[in-house]
Amino acid sequence: MFGRRKKNESEEDRPGFFDDADAAIPADDYDDAEGDYDAISDVDGGPYDADDLESDADLTVGEVGTRLDLGSVLVPMPQGAQLQVEMAPDGSPQAVHLVTQLGRITVAAYAAPKSPGQWREVAGDLAESLRGDNATVSIENGPWGREVFAVTPNADLRFIGVDGYRWMVRCVVAGPSGGNTADSDLVATARAILRDTVVKRGTEPHPVRTPLPVVLPQALAQQLAAAHQQQQLAQQQAAAQPAPQQSGAQPATAPAQPQDGQPAPAPPQQRRGESGSAMQQLGR
Repeated sequence: MFGRRKKNESEEDRPGFFDDADAAIPADDYDDAEGDYDAISDVDGGPYDADDLESDADLTVGEVGTRLDLGSVLVPMPQGAQLQVEMAPDGSPQAVHLVTQLGRITVAAYAAPKSPGQWREVAGDLAESLRGDNATVSIENGPWGREVFAVTPNADLRFIGVDGYRWMVRCVVAGPSGGNTADSDLVATARAILRDTVVKRGTEPHPVRTPLPVVLPQALAQQLAAAHQQQQLAQQQAAAQPAPQQSGAQPATAPAQPQDGQPAPAPPQQRRGESGSAMQQLGR
């Protein structure tokens, strides 16, 4: 089960998944290539629509651990992962990244029409923008259909999208060169997270492609504020001290310690505006 509203087509009418799961083609040619890169395999799990689950279910209890409630999405936390929160200029959270030893994984939900197909359009726009940044872009078929894979000078990026009922969820995977292939541990971790993610669309109207609101749990917001204060204090103390005679590496500020079982957030990052290339907006 995908956790999405049922379509009119039956399982027998749905195109089969590709036999060659590692095949990839240039993004310029994916619409003309043989085969259907929107074919969906038999995925065991989600992402789930919260409205399709039992009304009394505890959505924070995932299949393999605790889901972090971020308002519009509930995302399972991998063991040992840290949180990195991206803040808007007005101080509101814009994105939450899961930073693992393998790479960074970001799951976010967007408003979409009732009928599926938004991810196909978004994938095409992403591929075009990434090519404009001189990235090498290809389209690969994954468990939920097409995935956009881009090789950039700083990181390998993979974009996985799933269409739901009035929502689209997108997972951005950023890893070191060669560590973001379809058979890598990083991608396996990202897909496992996506399979256990829950989307809470809500009833509020939103223009299509608009990011659904990110709301931090109170305990996490308090930890983030404390970490931000520590960072500012360290910067003020460093500025008050005389400059060292010899240049050298500056000590890094330690992240806040976990409290009440919550993961420790990394110091907050100020997010640039919504303008910019795909790598600027999505690959950071």
